Amino acid sequence: MHDHTELIQDRIGHLKERLEREITEKICPLQVTAWQVPGEPVSFKEAAAANYQPFPPGTWWGAPWSTWWLHVTGTLPASHAGEEVDLSMDLGFVGDWAGNQSEAMVYTANGRPLKALNPRNHRIGLNHGALAARFTKEGEPLIGADGDVELWVEAAGNPDMTQHLGGPTELGDRRTAGHEPLWQFKGAELSVRRNEVWGLWLDIDVLDGLMRQLPAESTHRARLLRGLEQAADEVDHQGIVAGAGPARQILAGYLDSGANSSAQQMTAIGHAHIDSAWLWPLRETRRKVVRTFSNVVALAQEYPDFHFACTSAQHYAWLQESSQELFERVQEAIERGQWHPVGGMWVESDANLPSGESLVRQFTSGLRWMREHLGVRPDCLWLPDSFGYTGALPQIARLAGMRWFFTQKLSWNTANTLPHHTFWWEGIDGTRIWTHFPPVDCYDCVVSAQEVKKAEANFKEKGVAGRSILPFGYGDGGGGPTAEQVERARRFADLEDAPQVRLGSPDDYFDQAQEDHPQASVWRGEMYLEFHRGVYTSAHPLKNGNRRAEAGLAAAEWLAVMAARTGHPYPYQQLEQLWQRTLLLQFHDILPGSSIAWVNQEAIAEFTAIRAELNQLMDDAWQALLQASGGETVGVSLVNPSQADRREVLTASDRPVLVQVPAMAAKSLTDAVVDPEHPVHVQRGRDAIRMTNGLVDVCIDTRDGLVNSIVDLVSDRELLLSGQRANRLVLHPDYPDCFDAWELQQQYRHSGDPVDRVTDLRVTESLLRAQVRVERHAGQSSFVQTITLDADSRAVEFSVDVDWAERARVLKVDFPLDVAARSSRDEIQFGHIERPIEANTSWDDAHFESCGQQWMLLAEPRYAVALVNQSSYGHDVSPAGGDEHIPTMGVMARLTLLRSPQSPDPHPDQGCHHLVYSLLTDARVESAHVEAARLNQPLQVRSGTVELPSTARIEPVHGTAVIDAVKQAFDGSGDLVIRIHEAEGARSRVRLLLDRDGCVSEVDLLEDPIDEPTQQLPASTCSRVELTLRPFQILTLRVSQR
Repeated sequence: MHDHTELIQDRIGHLKERLEREITEKICPLQVTAWQVPGEPVSFKEAAAANYQPFPPGTWWGAPWSTWWLHVTGTLPASHAGEEVDLSMDLGFVGDWAGNQSEAMVYTANGRPLKALNPRNHRIGLNHGALAARFTKEGEPLIGADGDVELWVEAAGNPDMTQHLGGPTELGDRRTAGHEPLWQFKGAELSVRRNEVWGLWLDIDVLDGLMRQLPAESTHRARLLRGLEQAADEVDHQGIVAGAGPARQILAGYLDSGANSSAQQMTAIGHAHIDSAWLWPLRETRRKVVRTFSNVVALAQEYPDFHFACTSAQHYAWLQESSQELFERVQEAIERGQWHPVGGMWVESDANLPSGESLVRQFTSGLRWMREHLGVRPDCLWLPDSFGYTGALPQIARLAGMRWFFTQKLSWNTANTLPHHTFWWEGIDGTRIWTHFPPVDCYDCVVSAQEVKKAEANFKEKGVAGRSILPFGYGDGGGGPTAEQVERARRFADLEDAPQVRLGSPDDYFDQAQEDHPQASVWRGEMYLEFHRGVYTSAHPLKNGNRRAEAGLAAAEWLAVMAARTGHPYPYQQLEQLWQRTLLLQFHDILPGSSIAWVNQEAIAEFTAIRAELNQLMDDAWQALLQASGGETVGVSLVNPSQADRREVLTASDRPVLVQVPAMAAKSLTDAVVDPEHPVHVQRGRDAIRMTNGLVDVCIDTRDGLVNSIVDLVSDRELLLSGQRANRLVLHPDYPDCFDAWELQQQYRHSGDPVDRVTDLRVTESLLRAQVRVERHAGQSSFVQTITLDADSRAVEFSVDVDWAERARVLKVDFPLDVAARSSRDEIQFGHIERPIEANTSWDDAHFESCGQQWMLLAEPRYAVALVNQSSYGHDVSPAGGDEHIPTMGVMARLTLLRSPQSPDPHPDQGCHHLVYSLLTDARVESAHVEAARLNQPLQVRSGTVELPSTARIEPVHGTAVIDAVKQAFDGSGDLVIRIHEAEGARSRVRLLLDRDGCVSEVDLLEDPIDEPTQQLPASTCSRVELTLRPFQILTLRVSQR
């Protein structure tokens, strides 16, 4: 038999193209008039009252980020009165991906939301289907009795920013995007879908796609090819419309061929990943939510077996604000069991940069909102697109009631492949959560045969497990699942040589998968993404704003607790709103700095506003405390909102003072001032300046302004490698080959320009503080470095004031340390993680840039130093260079201070920055936390005198614990909630000391009682609680002090 395989395959490909062109039969064009909104989007009521102009096909429209309203009218010819009629509209769509270009929302004549239009979803049934039936039943048919049609369309002229990810563009800033129209309107019409032609196109799409995935020698492939050829013969003989039905009959047997006995089971779950902001601003995401959700609820009504999983309480809240009617349709879909709220978080947060308490509040704010407004409490953490996952997440998620975790982002790794798709993920404290990575390696598949077969082949557990998830639906910019995708999934239900695809819910998958494979493998520790390492540093104002907001929220909550004891109302609503606004800014494309300029600018302004409102709340609380205590309105008090006892130098009344203030307490400045035990002295030499306080000795070479010696005088050891310089700024080239704002690639290490030239050097000194100020200029930027040593301090503080004007460069600061560390202990959320310094394996080598919270500790058996930062998350540590003649056991530790990517924001970080970090000598975990509190939660200097004892403090028996939050309970009871975590990574016993008696109970993150308490707590009221904590345990206590 002659082989015509390639010829037949080409013929089938052309047949699909012919069929696609004939799916729609045009009836008549519709008349369209338009009005361009002069500014930001407006309501339907305002739009309907505007003056409209003719808008014929071919009209160019849509300057970047503009909004247009279209008024669509027409009459259905009587000759088509009995047919199933659609609205079809083309705004000028290019390509086929929904959500990254022009989009629109269609409304009825009375302004009720109908459905959205995008490149893959541009038809709306007007007199057929569940959506049209709903409106007809409610007395508002979409086609009037006389055939009249009237619709309104809100069209978004969004630029396709995906076309500009490779280089700078001004389109991402509305001030510079220009006014040239981007889209050419193609027209609106009434049409009929030829369902048999559409069905045949789908049948061939699935069978042809499967055939091409099978081995060339496969018998099934040959038979599929023959069946497709016979179907093509039928169409060619009778014509497309007449031949579609008979051709489908030929293919029916192939679609019902029966799956192999070993076929994998794939649960197809509809999904619409909507980035809360990214290549579009926040205001556009609100509209994307409306558009996407409107399409999904319509699809759910049309297909009763369809299921949809959707995250982010913020998105539901936006929907409720934008359209109560659509929100109620979503609620109906939830009640029918088709729509499944998942994730439980306020937004799909970044999972490295936010603090532990922020991740807790992602869950508490998200879950509480969903429980109140949707009537559900999700138990699946659904976080598919964040840039790596902290090792603290399993414990946080389980304490929030999550049973399962779904993601896929680590499929983007560039060097190493995670060895599992279905496994237990064990966090740093030993908590495990059942985890699934879909083997299709994406969250937005279209249910093509290529994707289905890829998932089947890729599934790493296929020898011991048979189930996986197939998430489908257009994503990133929304869009969601389509009818074509659902139809494909149905056709893969029972097909030979293909997985059995079943439309289902997350619970359908996870319940069965865990039951079928209970002894899954275990992955321990963090899940590091070998990609997107630049986001730890990009857009520094966002990192700084986030750290300041987190500190301000903690301080405001504690001060509000203290003020509430005086009768001052606890600001529940204001604090929750401020938390929600902060949580939104921690979305995984906002806080990382990987969004367009509009998003970055808006987020920076919002962080500033949040900080101002927090300051006002703290001012109000302080005034209440001042009035209730009868304290003097003259004088000054020092307020310590942190969990650490503080002894440090600060500036009060324009002079440095050494003060001592207990944790979570307030003292008058007079009572807080103490005499130094170790005052500072400065020695000036010809080429050096030496600052010493009896604990630490710091020497600065005046020729280059660099630190050439740091001596721990107590331990009598030099901390810098011989002949090396510390606090050296280095400018490295930063040219990633893709994803500019996201990527920091290893080649930056190949070269670098030290910033060593000094333009000015000055010294200031007193017994309490000595400073060396060094001015420099390099590249296009200027730098002012300040080195500070305070009385009684074991830390050397460094600050850099930068006027940054670089392009494609990354700024690092070097510390060559004479410490024989084999690993770096980096603080993460609720603990720390040990990361190897040597790059002995491909996993180590790929981990050349790390993300931490406030400190990294570098230790040899009996000594350690810590680098502590104020808002610099990215860093790296490598073995110090040596040779065969001079063994070197030290390390080079570097903080990553600034980057200057050019896409998608062409001007991030340009301008002035103030960066602060310190080197802590003879460091321990406990002292690193104290130093981190000094840099990140400064003592507050407040007018008036109030004495506040420590609200809560930790007294170690053995081990270390840290207080993370002191607040009032969510339920308004007035109960105190205290969250702590074990910080050493060891079993610890500590005492929690309260300033007044209370009844103490253990609760979960939502402050509900837990079934299996970990602590034996006193049954009666007390102010002293003994606690035994496992390594890195998070413990939430509720204290009733009424």
